Amino acid sequence: MTDGWMSDGWMSDGWTIDVPGERVRVREPGPADEGPLLTLFEECEDWFLAATGLPSGPGDVQSLFYALPEGARPEDKVLLVLERDGAVAGLVDAVRNHPEPGAVAVGLFLLAPWARGRGLGRALAESLLTRAGQVPLVTATVPAGWHCGERFLRRLGFTLHAPSPTPPEAPNRRGGPGEGGVRRAELRLRDG
Repeated sequence: MTDGWMSDGWMSDGWTIDVPGERVRVREPGPADEGPLLTLFEECEDWFLAATGLPSGPGDVQSLFYALPEGARPEDKVLLVLERDGAVAGLVDAVRNHPEPGAVAVGLFLLAPWARGRGLGRALAESLLTRAGQVPLVTATVPAGWHCGERFLRRLGFTLHAPSPTPPEAPNRRGGPGEGGVRRAELRLRDG
């Protein structure tokens, strides 16, 4: 078993992130996390409104566990919870080997509003990039006009593309009425 989050055997016990003055742990979600994840989604209403035009719905947490982009394999799905002092402060949803072999597509990178602006997001992203190992490409999307997300991705070294004129396809859910285009972001870590 390796300890990289991108390997097939990454540790379910998780790992800690060094953030001064904070106890921060990253781990796989478990059954007891359903309630805290529902709370996180409710707290992140600003992101859901920017992304879909609607607040989080009752099935959003459940669909998180099986939603995959077209062509992705279920065994490549990675879900990670960020805990700060024992409270769920964030969530990462990623898919290995997508959109190309060896790449990683980050579908959701949420931080509760009370956890933002503390360096937790950057620490988590840097920890994940370090653990990614030899990944040649990381992709992400950000709702067009979600300026804090765009700034965050730029600071990490991502290149942002022009907003798409239409919402992304949502094969595992129905799109929201205010759902608009997204900006695709890419981070090349090495030539692939």
